[in-house]
Amino acid sequence: MRSYVLSRLASGAVIVFAILVLNFVIVHMVPGDPLHALLGDFPVPPGYAEEVRAEFGLDKPIVAQLGFYLWNLAHGNLGFSFANRSPVLELILARLGPTLLLMVPALCFAAVLGVVLGVAAAPRAGSMQDSALTALSLFGYSVPVFWLGQMMLIVFAIHLGWLPAQGMKNMREDFHGLDAVWDVLKHLVLPGFSVMIFYIAIVARVARASVGEALHNDYVLTAKAKGLSRHTILWKHVLPNAMIPVVTVIGYNFAQSLTGAILVETVFAWPGIGNLFITSITNRDYPVLQGIFLLTGVSVVAINIVTDLLYSALDPRVRTAHEREGPPRARIAPPRGGRR
Repeated sequence: MRSYVLSRLASGAVIVFAILVLNFVIVHMVPGDPLHALLGDFPVPPGYAEEVRAEFGLDKPIVAQLGFYLWNLAHGNLGFSFANRSPVLELILARLGPTLLLMVPALCFAAVLGVVLGVAAAPRAGSMQDSALTALSLFGYSVPVFWLGQMMLIVFAIHLGWLPAQGMKNMREDFHGLDAVWDVLKHLVLPGFSVMIFYIAIVARVARASVGEALHNDYVLTAKAKGLSRHTILWKHVLPNAMIPVVTVIGYNFAQSLTGAILVETVFAWPGIGNLFITSITNRDYPVLQGIFLLTGVSVVAINIVTDLLYSALDPRVRTAHEREGPPRARIAPPRGGRR
């Protein structure tokens, strides 16, 4: 187990370094000059633009800028925001909390509800429940999240007036204690549901397909022959063997959650990473963009490592296959008790 974890950490470190270099080059190849965001459209004294460019190191070759960036990064310095005039790390951490508050509860609830719906519908293929789940999945997967958010905003915030339209809290009143918590929760309902409906559809579809395939395995017939109840067979025998594809899609959703809420945060003016990402692109704020890309890359690699460890917990043959034959075979090991 230790060698398996160390190998995943080592490969993750290599991937993160490659992401750092590639993102740095791509960001600096984007058309536009960040000096426009720094200086604006107003006339400046002669030579001032060159002084500002030298101050931020923009006058150096891209290789020198990359080396300087990696050196600062090794010392915990992500740079200084051109547009916001503040350290990038402080800026990202300030926006990370609202994004996690939006995405983590929505993804957790979507994962649980998606698995429950998929497991409930799989044994009833062709029934009304199965058709309803299929319709819900198709709707949640195909409807654009920004359109759904705008429709919910128009109906529940503007016409009915039940919920706040935008923002994370009421700007007209200063709430404290439980009133402040309740205010944030009311602002969270519409953007959270807009995010959640999409992920419920994905998890439910994968869970239904995986459980439906596992129901045809021989160990299910053996369990029925032993007189086990349908509930016991489904939840204690079938579901654990069908969880690897479900864990994969759940892990993928969590890995993409930091920047996956860009459209939702834009529609509802939610002050998170996605909103910061859009404004940084507009302002050509290279350090902030690189910091967001770094955060996203590290989170994706970390979630993938956690997902691989969950594979080995769900199916020990994933770990033993790695120890015997190396990492490439680990991802294709069949589920416990399943058919090849």
